[in-house]
Amino acid sequence: MLKLLLAKELKLTASALSYLFIALALLAFCPGYPILLGAFFVCLGIFQSFRSAREANDIVYSALLPVPKADVVRGKYIFCVFIELVAFAVTAAATLVRMTALSDAAAYRANALMNANPAFLGITLLIFGLFNAIFVRGFFKTARDFTKPFIGFIVAAFFAVAIGEALHHIPGLEALNAFGFEHIGLQLAIFAGGAVAYVLLTLLSERSAVRRFELLDL
Repeated sequence: MLKLLLAKELKLTASALSYLFIALALLAFCPGYPILLGAFFVCLGIFQSFRSAREANDIVYSALLPVPKADVVRGKYIFCVFIELVAFAVTAAATLVRMTALSDAAAYRANALMNANPAFLGITLLIFGLFNAIFVRGFFKTARDFTKPFIGFIVAAFFAVAIGEALHHIPGLEALNAFGFEHIGLQLAIFAGGAVAYVLLTLLSERSAVRRFELLDL
């Protein structure tokens, strides 16, 4: 049943911007740019799908289908995770190119901002997790109001971007911005932390969102 709900989200509910903004994961190639914003723009694309769905009264329509109410929430979460992981795959591919073929490119070596490496990928996953925990969970408090949850996500996401950009400037943490495969151990630790945070934030917020939605009188 969840596969059918995902198919509904992908074919009927999703805004075209959710797909188009996946391409913004390629901002990882931009020198002199805070590349973590690529993750934010991917989330902005997903947000457009929620807005389109609300205007089309999709939540009520989905709740009237012969499926458990909890599956309506799970369908939305699966859609979000699908878009996020596709965007993450694009980001990871761009990062791998920067770590190998472009590791000595002058434009990147002269860049004072965050470098594309596993630490960057870990914080990217953290931003996706924050979107699921703050915006998606917050949306299902009313299943209509998304302004406050999205503003909350914006604040959290830009804080994560600021932290990511600041960490490698702290004495002793310069290795977080290393090029190629230098200091890969520390970077992989940050990546692992981001991956764990993404999974926990997504799973725990999904359970909370289900409980909230089941209490709603649509």
